[in-house]
Amino acid sequence: MESAVVVGAGVLGACVSYHLARAGVRVVVVEEEARPAAGTSGATFSADVTHLKTPYAYYRLNRQGSDEHRFLSEALGGPAWRHPAPLLQWADGDAAQQALRERALRAQGWGQDCRLAPPSVLRELAPAVDPAACGADEVVVHGSACWFDAPRFVHTLLDAAVRHGAETRLGVAVTGLTRVAGRITGVVAGDRSFSADAVVNCAGPGADRVAGFAGVRLPMRRVPGLVTESDALAGAPLTAIVAAPDIDLRPTPGGGVLALSWDVDARLDGAVQPRVDGLPRELHRRAGTVLPGLARARIEDARIGVRPVPHDGLPLVGEVPGAPGLYHLVSHSAVTLAPVLGRLAAQEITTGRPATELTAYRPDRAVPGDVHDENLRAMNRRRPQPQREP
Repeated sequence: MESAVVVGAGVLGACVSYHLARAGVRVVVVEEEARPAAGTSGATFSADVTHLKTPYAYYRLNRQGSDEHRFLSEALGGPAWRHPAPLLQWADGDAAQQALRERALRAQGWGQDCRLAPPSVLRELAPAVDPAACGADEVVVHGSACWFDAPRFVHTLLDAAVRHGAETRLGVAVTGLTRVAGRITGVVAGDRSFSADAVVNCAGPGADRVAGFAGVRLPMRRVPGLVTESDALAGAPLTAIVAAPDIDLRPTPGGGVLALSWDVDARLDGAVQPRVDGLPRELHRRAGTVLPGLARARIEDARIGVRPVPHDGLPLVGEVPGAPGLYHLVSHSAVTLAPVLGRLAAQEITTGRPATELTAYRPDRAVPGDVHDENLRAMNRRRPQPQREP
């Protein structure tokens, strides 16, 4: 293995490019946006929710990805992209509180740093939160959680890849693949062709389009999600990740607040350019019911990320029979998983030996009708479900 073209400069593309270049592979990264992390990677909540992942094997993979973020951050140095913070979660209603308690106890049993605490813990860990916003009898505290500055993560990994000899081609869309004797041997991008021993499809929501150039269909769908980012809070900053009913909040590098609501996301249409009429203001309003300080802050940015969501919620990793040389790397939880998936994918590509950790995630596996990932099931309950194509 001497050369590879990586399609996509998001979190997965950056990680696999770094590991390939570090192994001595000549890497060219092709990205249709004018800058890295300009797509989904720069428009997601980017918090570590390993504790929500099921089944257990998938939880362990996410736990490994979370750990490897720390190792990479220590190895590469520079400005931090990983920001440790407690994650505080509560629910409304007896049934929802009981389900939350059961998930917390399961996470404890799996070795997660997790405890049940009275609502007064909010004053200690998140003084910016209005205590009246929590009507529950207890709060779940995940003590080892963190949030990620995904754009900084991408830039750090790509800079490191470039130091190992990788090249980046930005603002150029892939419009086709080249094939010799049945094997994928490169990409067509703009007015150029880039030949390689392997093509790595890290195109996120566009991964199925790239696969289609090889006659391959990936079992995935595109799900839009809206996040808003406020400017810096005037009073006490947000010091925790907050998962309240109907709204999720986390700090931003500039001292503001990033907000996400699956209920609000359910009101986005499914078009390539979803309509967002009034939705950023609605999201900001909901966030303000939990953080009173947001009443004096303005929306600094509102952006939509189109999530690549495999039908069963689990990653798609590897080649598909009939299109050798084209390696797919797609995940709904790409930010958390990027370090481990990028490392293992690079290992498979450079050695030709399959990694046992990835056996359950091959793109050509039988995808059942149910969703394995509990976190994705929760998201799906809040939005209309499209008809699956046969």
